[in-house]
Amino acid sequence: MSAAARVRRAGVAVLAAAALIALTGCTSDPLAEQYREGSNKGYIAADGTVTEFDLESRGDPVAFSGTTENGDEVSSADFAGEVLVLNFWYAGCAPCRLEAPDLQELNEKYDGAGASFLGVNVRDQPANATSFNKTYGVTYPSIMDVEKGSVKLAFSSNVPANAVPTTIVLDAEGRVAARILGQVTDPSILDTLIRDTIAEGKR
Repeated sequence: MSAAARVRRAGVAVLAAAALIALTGCTSDPLAEQYREGSNKGYIAADGTVTEFDLESRGDPVAFSGTTENGDEVSSADFAGEVLVLNFWYAGCAPCRLEAPDLQELNEKYDGAGASFLGVNVRDQPANATSFNKTYGVTYPSIMDVEKGSVKLAFSSNVPANAVPTTIVLDAEGRVAARILGQVTDPSILDTLIRDTIAEGKR
């Protein structure tokens, strides 16, 4: 395999089946129901493409900073030396709701084990993000990026402006190691990306 970025695409049938399973049990959520019916309601969700970047093709570390829903200042420097998983989302995004429990489960798995999670909310006010966290049991914070959009801008070469959700794995040096455009329908894939990126620092 070349040193260029490697792209792994799950089969359409597999993604469709995974999405259908993920949506099962979410019919009480109107937005999730609209999503199943194909009504995007103002967001553009990508197709779940997974891209991994070889060490030689990762480029420079991405620097960013912002304020969380709790009013705390946070920056990329706070996560120096560890893997960071960034999830771009907002409360009215149905696939964001569907993937939230899986992201939280992985957040708990890697807490203190080499990786941290941080959300980047691209549309909401702090109260909406806090309500979302309570509803879906999310314990990691999110930068409120709606006004300045500085975090989204920092990743503009990696994250299409309207692709929500998007999940990015940064290596211990703050470089983009992997990206999932769209809903995390198979958490085992993200789990592997995180585990492999952590392992790089142990070689």
